[in-house]
Amino acid sequence: MKSEVGGQAIQGYEGSFHQVAAQLFYGKHIEVITCATFREVIKVASDKKESDGGVMAIENSIAGSILPNYNLLQKSNLKIVGEIYLQIKQNLMVNPGVKLEDIKEVHSHTMALQQCYDFLDKYKWKLVETDDTALSAKHIHQHKSKHIAAIASKLAAELYGLHVIVPNIHTMKNNYTRFLMLQRGDSAVPVQQADKASVTFHTDHSKGSLAKVLTKISEGGINLSKLQSFPIPGSDFKYAFHADMEFDTVGQFENVIEKIKPLTKSIKIYGTYKRGLWK
Repeated sequence: MKSEVGGQAIQGYEGSFHQVAAQLFYGKHIEVITCATFREVIKVASDKKESDGGVMAIENSIAGSILPNYNLLQKSNLKIVGEIYLQIKQNLMVNPGVKLEDIKEVHSHTMALQQCYDFLDKYKWKLVETDDTALSAKHIHQHKSKHIAAIASKLAAELYGLHVIVPNIHTMKNNYTRFLMLQRGDSAVPVQQADKASVTFHTDHSKGSLAKVLTKISEGGINLSKLQSFPIPGSDFKYAFHADMEFDTVGQFENVIEKIKPLTKSIKIYGTYKRGLWK
């Protein structure tokens, strides 16, 4: 998709998987605004003076849902305009000229190191945990390290002039992260031919109330691809629900929403968008 927007807020440094996802959705030349935390991503993405939106990871095929990010989304005025399912590929990279036998240390985020233990266990390298995969790549470039390797994305290697000495060293090959493309509600343009929506709702918690909502969704011919429960702060074990719905037409989705509104105490639509491709 060609970009018609400016800077997108992302979590992490340049070369992070968030930037890879942003480029896949908006195009190679999309500008990114790096943020230290997901909370900062939402803050910057919500400010039209700072960005045109943001990109935020929401779940992983191995680790599951990133629950705090659902809460951040719920409190924001941001709309989902798209999604990307990105295969997380970890690569061992070094400065040009450095050979495998020269390596004494490997630096990366703790999760990336964990994803690559089967490969790393073959060597007696010192493993050093850092705050970010792409930052590790940047540091070995800046310090011209001759005995330190980093684990990061191929984009990080490109950005920092590093050589991928061993590609795809992650153990789990079927490791995907789902990223949401977010824009402010007042500037988000309706997505043409949308076939997916994300909503949050809570019922009156009477007996069978959730089952009634789910029945209406099913009767409307909609596929419920995700249902995530959240405790409502300050309540006595009452829950709100996040639902991802897949449909054939927006009219079909709107019809179902009208039917479940009387069965819910509140409902919020985060956005209707096109189902993401698996990259």
